[in-house]
Amino acid sequence: MNTRDHTQAPPRLAETALTVGGMDCASCVAHVEKAVRDVPGVAECRINLARGRATVRYDAGRATPERIAAAVKQAGYSASVEPVGGGTGAMEKDRAARQLEEARAWLWRAMVALALWLPVELTHWVLYLAGGHAHHAWLDWAGLVTGTLAIGYVGRGFYQGAWNGLKQRTTNMDTLIALGSTVAYLYSLVAFGGFHFGWWERMPNLYFMEATGLLGLISLGHWLEARARVAAGSAIRQLLELAPERAWLVEDGLPPRDVAAAALQVGDRVLVRPGDRIPVDGLVVDGQADVDESMISGEPLPVTRRTGDAVIGGTVNRDGRLVVRATQVGATTALAQIVALVETAQASKPPVQKLADAIAAVFVPAVLLIALGTGIGWFAWGQAHGWESAVLWGTIANAVCSVLIIACPCALGLAVPAALMVGTGRGARRGILFRDLDALGQAARIDTVVLDKTGTLTHGKPVVVGVTPLGSLPADELLRLAAAAEQSSEHPLAKAITQHARQRQLPLPNPESFHSEAGLGVVAVIAGQTLLVGNAALLEKYPGGDAITALAVQQTDSTSVLVASMRADGTVEPLGRIDLADTVKPDSAAAVAALHRLGMKTVLLTGDHARAAAAMARQVGIDDVRANVKPDGKAAVIRQLQAAGRRVAMVGDGINDAPALAAADLGIAIGSGSDIAKETGGIVLVGNSLHGIATAILLSRAMMLKIRQNLLLAFLYNVLAIPLAALGLLNPLIAAAAMALSDVSVIGNALLLRRTKI
Repeated sequence: MNTRDHTQAPPRLAETALTVGGMDCASCVAHVEKAVRDVPGVAECRINLARGRATVRYDAGRATPERIAAAVKQAGYSASVEPVGGGTGAMEKDRAARQLEEARAWLWRAMVALALWLPVELTHWVLYLAGGHAHHAWLDWAGLVTGTLAIGYVGRGFYQGAWNGLKQRTTNMDTLIALGSTVAYLYSLVAFGGFHFGWWERMPNLYFMEATGLLGLISLGHWLEARARVAAGSAIRQLLELAPERAWLVEDGLPPRDVAAAALQVGDRVLVRPGDRIPVDGLVVDGQADVDESMISGEPLPVTRRTGDAVIGGTVNRDGRLVVRATQVGATTALAQIVALVETAQASKPPVQKLADAIAAVFVPAVLLIALGTGIGWFAWGQAHGWESAVLWGTIANAVCSVLIIACPCALGLAVPAALMVGTGRGARRGILFRDLDALGQAARIDTVVLDKTGTLTHGKPVVVGVTPLGSLPADELLRLAAAAEQSSEHPLAKAITQHARQRQLPLPNPESFHSEAGLGVVAVIAGQTLLVGNAALLEKYPGGDAITALAVQQTDSTSVLVASMRADGTVEPLGRIDLADTVKPDSAAAVAALHRLGMKTVLLTGDHARAAAAMARQVGIDDVRANVKPDGKAAVIRQLQAAGRRVAMVGDGINDAPALAAADLGIAIGSGSDIAKETGGIVLVGNSLHGIATAILLSRAMMLKIRQNLLLAFLYNVLAIPLAALGLLNPLIAAAAMALSDVSVIGNALLLRRTKI
């Protein structure tokens, strides 16, 4: 009997990125998102308005990037699929070039409109101030001609956008601009004809000049906005441009060959000449050079890289010659992962932004209703008070046009993305990566920072800090014998002793026999002498060992390795003690002091014994010490602090400290190089410097402040401006200038993050 498995396999999700053109406001974002999500198989869509980029996750069995792009185009926007593998410096240059071209187009429209408007407007005011209220008919004709030209040429872009929205049964910012300028122009045209054909007794106020001026001012605002977007996206562009486009491929028996860096594969060898940027993440297989890794570590001084060392793509070879074998290429390099994390953070939305998007999605239809209600209200008021037709219709046109123009939700859609682009980009340049906006918000509220010891405050590698002979044996001889015995061991302490001896250029003979005691140490025969090198438990296995360990081991703040020799009668003779410690990073104390200046409470969390932990805490300036804590107990300590009302950030290596990082309000992972994607923190410090903690907190506070300021500006602008326009207190020209100013003020406020001291 045949059976069939009816379980449905989970969808195979893929991701693509689209470059989307024509988005001007939050309503545009909502329309593009809806168009994309309506494609069968699309699981998620994230839009970055400031960059004009959409990131889409979709079921590869049901949708394709081309189909998604077609849906965006059908919604009235331009869309192109970005190549697989993520952005490159060349792509970002192309994106910037397109944005600048768009900016130049807006500038040209603005210049044409202003050239049509300003001469007539200035002449009107000069004549008005010189001759009082005298009417100059030729100015009305000049306004008609210039207004018609402006509507036909400058307004064409707005009409096209409004028509595209209408075809999709949606509205957008272009709808408001097109309606506002059209109402002003058509009313003026009817009033102009009505006076000349005798329908009205006197010439009413005409809005030809206002229609021309508002198109010019809005176009000028779009130009400033487009320029600001280019500036706001410069950080990601600069990061991507760090990766070289070309590389020198090394093949056996052939001279180095110039190839595209994008064509390199894992395992390829590349030549990196002095002054070149390293094109891939990899291992040095030949040569030695000083490499500038400031883009990753934030440290200004170059570091020496030689055979066997790892190097990171995008860093600079300052001198020397390197041959590097690629271990990560394309989208898997550290630099590409940094950019991916920055873009993910920029595309994420806080709850208040989601509220803003929800409002913006229905904003334009609501404004159209408000404009209609404004017109009806003024008509009823004018009829009730017996206004003559010229005054009544002029007032209605003024109020309706002002409402339509001033209510555009551009600032609302740019408030958060603008601040995110500038802030996260600046953080990335300093080696601080925000995984999402939740981490950003949490970082701004943190009051307690818990620091792991090993690998966080310290280098994570033990080094010899003292050699203490017991008896007449010289210190170098004690070190030489211990290192000779330990050189075959893989234990970190054994490696540290061996490395220290080699640094002192001590000769190390090979042992005649070697035996490792798991968890205890080693027993080796060197030049006929049996040596025991290990902890107290190793020596206590032999006669007399307990007395020797009591004599040899003293209370120290370090880890001690005991060295003894075996006598002919089977007892052990003490030779001395080698003390090892994990050294503190040179900037740990300064980093902790910086946290204290921010008002942070700091806690040292470690599995080491209390004496060593206390010594470490004193060295770096931490008062609260939690020692003898096992890895599975670290999360419990975090929860205890949270129960006491603290908002806790946990700083660790991202692997051993994963439970504590997850339990904390904010996890900060210390990462480096190609391990970035493996870290588990909400924030990743790409380098190993702890100064990034205080910098991340300062940057988070500054970014959240700018986000709140921008949202407040955007909401207040619309909340206050619409009633003023509806009451007839704003001229359409003033409304257009104010709308353009709101966009520029929001982006300009975000750009001030560049000057924030962090």
